[in-house]
Amino acid sequence: MTSPAAIVFDLDGTLIDSAPDIRAIANAVLAEVGAAPITLAETRSFVGNGAPAFVSKMRAARGLPDGLQAELLAAFVARYETAHDLTEVYPGVRDALAALAGQGHRLGLCTNKPEGPARSVLAHLGLDTVFATLWGGDSLPLRKPDPAPLMAAFAALGPMPRIYVGDSEVDAETAVRAEVPFLLFTEGYRKTPVSGIPHAAAFDDFAALPALVADVLAGDVA
Repeated sequence: MTSPAAIVFDLDGTLIDSAPDIRAIANAVLAEVGAAPITLAETRSFVGNGAPAFVSKMRAARGLPDGLQAELLAAFVARYETAHDLTEVYPGVRDALAALAGQGHRLGLCTNKPEGPARSVLAHLGLDTVFATLWGGDSLPLRKPDPAPLMAAFAALGPMPRIYVGDSEVDAETAVRAEVPFLLFTEGYRKTPVSGIPHAAAFDDFAALPALVADVLAGDVA
């Protein structure tokens, strides 16, 4: 059996599909200023760099001026913490997390979602006791792809081998900059072909994750 590792996960697009909820609150905000709604595909393409970046992309897509950024962001964040009724856990996630924890691995979260909404959605989905540490997009002055929040998550889990699991270009860059192996979930919100995203291994089914973790720790995956 391999030794325990610190395994940190991204959240949106990796463990949960939150795009329907994010789209709903985005469109509520847009409606307040008389702008047309965004699509689910647009929503997924805007996710990944935190709430300010999402609102900036949403605003630009609907031709709204820069001067509305603060107002729209405040309205968006005000709705964000309780926006989880349409969010679903990806198939196999719960079993994979239970298997990894049962093998002695320590689990953490590093997401660009603000910390409050991240904790809220985890509680709503019954995943709030799974992770020993959580770092959101507003937990530190810097957010992914800066490696600082990921390194903080690993530090909180203790000195042991490290693995990061995510779904996007942002997650891959964060892992590269943190110099840790990256496992890519291919069914999330990435915009680039899998071949264009640096990763130690890729998977489309969470049932495969525990074995991939074991392979990385055994040195069978580069």
